[in-house]
Amino acid sequence: MSIGHVLDLLRCPLCRAPFTLEPGRVICAAGHAFDLARQGYLNLLGRAAPPHADTADMVAARSRFLGAGHFSAVSTVLAGLLPREEPTLLDVGAGGGHYVSQLLARRGGRAVALDISPAACRRAARAPGAIGAVVADAWAPLPLTDRAFDVVLSIFAPRQATEFARVMAPAGRLLVVTPLPDHLVELRAAFQLLDIAADKEVRLHESLGPHFRLVSRHERRCLLQLEAAAVHDVITMGPNAFHQDPAALTAQINTRPMPYPVTMSVAVTAWTAASVGS
Repeated sequence: MSIGHVLDLLRCPLCRAPFTLEPGRVICAAGHAFDLARQGYLNLLGRAAPPHADTADMVAARSRFLGAGHFSAVSTVLAGLLPREEPTLLDVGAGGGHYVSQLLARRGGRAVALDISPAACRRAARAPGAIGAVVADAWAPLPLTDRAFDVVLSIFAPRQATEFARVMAPAGRLLVVTPLPDHLVELRAAFQLLDIAADKEVRLHESLGPHFRLVSRHERRCLLQLEAAAVHDVITMGPNAFHQDPAALTAQINTRPMPYPVTMSVAVTAWTAASVGS
C-alpha cells in the first residue's frame, strides 16, 4: 500500500506538522523532508537504526514462523477484541506486519505499522492489506496524529503509555500481548534463552494504569510440535538471536529428537482510556 493512504495519520517528528506527499518523499510545511524507500516504507527515524533493531535474518525467521500459523491463536483473540469494523490500526513494534495484516484481512480498515527496524518495515510494506510502514522509535514521541487510532497494538513489543494514550481515539482500545512465564519454557531451558521476568505482568499494569483501564484479559496456551527449522526460527526471530552462534545453534538443534514440544503461552489484555467506560 502507498504511504499516501495513511499520510493523514502521520506527523513530522521534528515539528509535528502534517505531511504533503511528493515524488519519492514526504515534506511538511516547515520544509522537513523524508525520503520514501523504493520498497515502499517511510523512514522517520532521522538516524541509523540502533544495534538492537531486528536484522533481515530475524525478520525472515519471524515471517516463516508466524506464516506457518504457529501463533494463529493470538490473531484470533485480537480479532475478537477489535471495537468496530474497518478500524484504523496502529501496530507499534510491528515487525514484518504479520499480525496487523491478519487483522485487516478479518475486519478491514487501514493501518500504520511502526518499527525501528528498516528490515522489518521493508517486509511490512509488502504485507497484504492497507498498511503504511514507518520506521520510527517506539520510545520517542510517535510521529502520529492525536486521537487518530481506533486500536493500538503492542504485541511482544515496547509500550509507551503516554504516547499510546495521545494517539488513541477516545473510544479506542489498546491491545497488548505479553508472554506468560511458561511461554517457550522448553526452549528456554534447553537452549539457555533469555528469561521472562516473573513480575512482567505487574510491571505492565503499573506502566499502563495511569492512562488506561483494563477491560478484559485472556490467556491462550497450546503445545506446539515443532520441526527443527521451526525451532530455529522461533529462537532466532527475537532478541535471542543476538545471543546465539548460528552454526552452534543449528548443531545443537540437530541433536534433539523431532518434532520438539514447545509451549505457546500468552496473555492478551484489552484496555480503554482511563476516563472512558467499557
